[in-house]
Amino acid sequence: MLLSYKYRIHPNRRQREALDEMLHWFCQLYNAGLQQRIEAYRRQGVSLTYKAQADELKLLRTEVPELGNYSFSAEQQVLRRLTKTFNAFFGRVKRGAKAGFPRFKASARFHAADFRFGDGLKMKPGRRLSIVGIPGLVKVKWHRDWPPGAACGAAVITRQAGKWSVVFQLDAPVEHSVTGPVTVGLDAGLSALVALSDGALVERPNWTKKAAKGLRKRQRAVSRSRKPNLRSKRRKKATARLAAYSRKTANRRADHLHKLAADIVARYDRIAVEDLTIQGLARSMLAKDVLDAAWGLLMALIADKAERAGKLVVAVDPRGTSQECPCCGAKVEKTLADRVHRCPDCGLVENRDVAAASVIEFRAFGHNKFRPGSGLRTPSGRVAA
Repeated sequence: MLLSYKYRIHPNRRQREALDEMLHWFCQLYNAGLQQRIEAYRRQGVSLTYKAQADELKLLRTEVPELGNYSFSAEQQVLRRLTKTFNAFFGRVKRGAKAGFPRFKASARFHAADFRFGDGLKMKPGRRLSIVGIPGLVKVKWHRDWPPGAACGAAVITRQAGKWSVVFQLDAPVEHSVTGPVTVGLDAGLSALVALSDGALVERPNWTKKAAKGLRKRQRAVSRSRKPNLRSKRRKKATARLAAYSRKTANRRADHLHKLAADIVARYDRIAVEDLTIQGLARSMLAKDVLDAAWGLLMALIADKAERAGKLVVAVDPRGTSQECPCCGAKVEKTLADRVHRCPDCGLVENRDVAAASVIEFRAFGHNKFRPGSGLRTPSGRVAA
């Protein structure tokens, strides 16, 4: 299976300047390729392909010596990136969605460069990186080893809030570690981040609320600064502080979700989750809380870690899970203010979220701690009771 392993790199001042310059020229290449496609269609009605533009890359490198300083295959990846952007645009047009024509990019927002491992980017003795066009060897913080038997095919150099990282794309064998028929249902929520059908509740850290005061302080500093000019870098520094603070909050959220997903996958062999439409929820009145909870990231991490461990994740239809009794299956109407499930038919009293998680487990696997039964799959691939 394909894995992505991310490591911090620590270039020196000269290397940082060279990396910034490399991304600048890759951005110029991207914009030039976009302009060429627009002009070709506007003047001649021709839709240029990746091959047509890649065939001109050698000539362009001779005409623009700065491009000749960097990896040829990395510059090919820039053109492939442009092709993917146009393919996504045409796909949205065919689906009738909001098209969003590809736009020119500012070099300050062009943050990644793709390399073929062993071509434009190589591993040297001492486990340091050699990057074509970058002086010296770049130091890497190896906080974990690659999986046994993993092979690296590509690497991506990224810049986020002034920090540099490398992401290795590895092809590694799947590690099967199923220990038994232990099942669980997960209900994502806002009062509790996750409720498990065995009764466990995971509190939502509420990262956005905790970071709000510091975020407002740094946003005010940016708004009160003059726009950059030749004599002042005040606004640029304030913007960098704001970006670093936001990145720190995002890192804390991601770290918590990684640990939570790893713990769930380690304890259970078959996991039932809701097939939520996150984009729709993110446009509701609860958008801020939904985005802070990051349900989509959590479910993706659980699915990824379960696949690596050879375990099963089943997505079920979320409709009515909170309105159904996990014991008798009766419909029990509840508002968002009702946090306790009370069934008038069987008399079950349970935490609302735990009850919903038990319904999810039953829909996926046909049983839970309250009742036996059999789950039925709908033609859409979701699981229904």
